[in-house]
Order: sequence, then structure tokens, then C-alpha cells
Amino acid sequence: MQYDVTVIGSGPGGYVAAIRCAQLGLKTAIIERYPVLGGTCLNVGCIPSKALLDSSEHYHNAAHKFGTHGIDLKDLKVNLPQMIKRKNEVVQENNKGVEFLMKKNKIDVLYGHGSFVSKNRVKITGKSGETKEIETQRVIIATGSKPIVPANFNYDKQRVITSTEALQIEKVPSTMVVIGGGVIGLELGSVYARLGTKVHVVEYLDRIIAGMDSDCSRELMKSLKGLGMEFHLRYGVTDVKPSKSKVTVTAKSRDDESKTLSWDADYCLVAIGRKPYTDNLGLENAGITLDEKGRIPVNEHLETAVPGIYAIGDVVRGAMLAHKAEEEGVFVAETIMGQKPHIHYNLIPGVVYTWPEVASVGYTEEQLKEMGTPYKPGKFPFRALGRARASMDLDGMVKVLAHKETDEILGVHIVGARAADMIAEGVALMEFRASAEDASRMSHAHPTYTEAFKEACLAATGNRALHV
Repeated sequence: MQYDVTVIGSGPGGYVAAIRCAQLGLKTAIIERYPVLGGTCLNVGCIPSKALLDSSEHYHNAAHKFGTHGIDLKDLKVNLPQMIKRKNEVVQENNKGVEFLMKKNKIDVLYGHGSFVSKNRVKITGKSGETKEIETQRVIIATGSKPIVPANFNYDKQRVITSTEALQIEKVPSTMVVIGGGVIGLELGSVYARLGTKVHVVEYLDRIIAGMDSDCSRELMKSLKGLGMEFHLRYGVTDVKPSKSKVTVTAKSRDDESKTLSWDADYCLVAIGRKPYTDNLGLENAGITLDEKGRIPVNEHLETAVPGIYAIGDVVRGAMLAHKAEEEGVFVAETIMGQKPHIHYNLIPGVVYTWPEVASVGYTEEQLKEMGTPYKPGKFPFRALGRARASMDLDGMVKVLAHKETDEILGVHIVGARAADMIAEGVALMEFRASAEDASRMSHAHPTYTEAFKEACLAATGNRALHV
């Protein structure tokens, strides 16, 4: 079979690339090594984790807030197997949705492990070892990433787990140690903390979510401590020993080597990052070599060193985000067809789906200081919002960073209820290079959470915030 383009990997980057290629008239195939479409994000990442985050937040509110709202409950308990069942149903519905989109766009779905035989020939190896080969003019590599687990952490998928196994626990643990204070560790750690698990977070650096603005780190840690989570910053894990029913985790202080901490926990969740997944792709047969971090090098058009072979998402440079991969999938499809698409990488937002949520776009205050860019900050606390008081979501703030001379918005950082949705306003305004003054003169409905964004912009334009 001859194709105009073949996509290897059906995650958000891959399936979106395939759809856009098909929309533009290219005969398209997509190869997926697992029996379901959607990749890590849909099956063991973004979607199932958000389902559990939502369920656990409902339980936490029922246990801690409903009484204040005048809703009295008796015999409240967690039914974790039902939570997992609902999560699985959400995933299955999304699987069906992607399958439908492939059929609708007349994309051939080929199940099996895809690998290069040569630049224009790809082999698909089925589960039982059967193979077939296809010819293709172009290839888009979208094989995603997998968790990083050092060998000495003794990853056994039973007591020492990654995010994949953390989505399948069916009994609420009494204790859990999370190695890594990044997005994945905090999201899944907060799920179990809300359900009653004692969660210890061990982070090598001096703050959590270290890639985001330091004010976001402080606000989120304060809030998560309110859930009972404990944080051990500037500690490095030295030993992880699983047994049949427990796991012992030992960590050493970076500041005082004689100071160690140890926990006997039900689970140890390893969440120290992810690495590109390029195993057994036969890249050498196509003439592609990896960089020092295991990524596929690409040019500004996301094309590899081999003309006609492109790579997107977690296997290339940049943030490992589903929506970044989607943008790149569309970008490559349109580039192939001679269009002139554009991605502004600094304006791809990042989100942490704890509660309160954290969302950020543009430069952090630390980056602006390092660059020597003159800026003026504006902050507004959620606590001063009528809408936040009405819903009892008082934690958090909006921080806007504007250029000191031009007033152009350079960064927006939000911790609070609905931050994940609110950040889109910051992205839109920054795409059009709006000033803080522009944003502060836009009417925002009252009472809403987005009023905090307007107030932060007012604060950045000469301390003009009205409600604080």
C-alpha cells in the first residue's frame, strides 16, 4: 500500500496530525502499537488523571465543605473501585471518539509496532509477530514519551509505581511517598491526599513545580499542605526497597548529608519526569540519529535531518504537553502542503490540574530578571473576589507581568479555581501583543473568577486595582 503520509503514534500529536493531513487531501495512515488509540494522554495520562482528580475533589468537598453549604450527609465513604470504573469508562468513550474521527476522515488505522525499513518504507509488527510493510512518501514520528525510572528505584509496578499504575489502585492507601514535586506527582498525590492518604512529596530542588513562577510554587504548596500533604524539599532519594505489602523509601538532605528521612509506605510513586519513546523504531535504517537527551533533532519546520521525515510532540525539543503536540501536528501537516503555519512556543500554556489549579503562560518573573527585561508585576488575590467567596474557593492569585516601558503583557501566572480555563484569556491577549492597560479596560462579567485577571492588570498599570 502506498501512502502520502504515515503517522507513527496515535496520541494527541499523532491523531491530530493525521486528521489535518487527511483534511488537506493526503492519503494518510496511522500506526498504533497498542490495541486502542489516543496514546499516553488519553489512556494513562491527561484524561484518566483528570477523571480521578474530579472524583476525588467531589469527595473532598462532600467531606469538608458540604456542611457549610447546608448539605448534611451521613456515612460518607470512598468507593474507589467505582471511581476507577468511571475513569475507565471516560477513557473508553474517548477511545471511541478518536476511532470515529479516523473513520470520518478516511484514515487507515494500522495496529502494531511501526519501525523504519528505509526512509520510505515502514514495517508494522503485530502482537503475535506477524508483519506487513507499507510504502509512504512522508512519515511523521509521534511516539510520545514514557516515565523515567532509575534502575535503583526497583520499579516493580506493585509497590513502586509510575503514573500508569497509580491510575489503577483500587484501595485507598494509608501512606504514599511521591518522588518528584512536578506536575504529575502533585496531581496524583493530591488525588490520594483528598481521599485520606498521608502523602509525602520528596523533591530534589528547593521548590515544587520549579519550571513555573515562584509565586505559583508558594501558593500551591500552601494549599496542598492544607490537604495534609507533607513536602521534603532539597532531599534526594537514595534507596527504594519494595516488599510484598510495603515499600521503604530513604532520602538524604542535600544540605546536610548526615540528615536522612525514611518512610514505610503502601506505595512509592516515581514522578521525576518522562523521556522520549523511540525504542525499536529503526531510526538508523532511515538515517536518523538522536541527540544527547534521546530526542529526535528537527529544524524549524519540525523536519528531521532526513527530508520527508518529521517528528513532533514529546520526542522533540520543548515542553512535553499534549496541546503542544497537537499544535505541532497541525503545523507539520500544513507545512507539507506548502502553507506557512506558525507556533509561538512561549505562548503555549502550562497547567497543573490540582485544586486549586495552576496555569501559566509567557515569561516567569525569574526569567525576566535573568534576561534583564524591565517589568512591572501586578497581583490580585482570589480571596478578594466575590465569586471565590461564594464558592468557597479562596486560595490563589493572578499575577500579571507587563513590560515596564511598553506595558505589553509578558507573562500571566494563575493559581486558583478554573485557572486552566482562565489562562486562555492571557494567551489570546499575548498573541495579539496586548498591554496590561488593554486588558484592564475590557469588561469582565461580575461575579466571575476572571475579574481577578482584570484586577491584576490594573495593579500592573500603576497600582490601580479596585477591590484590594
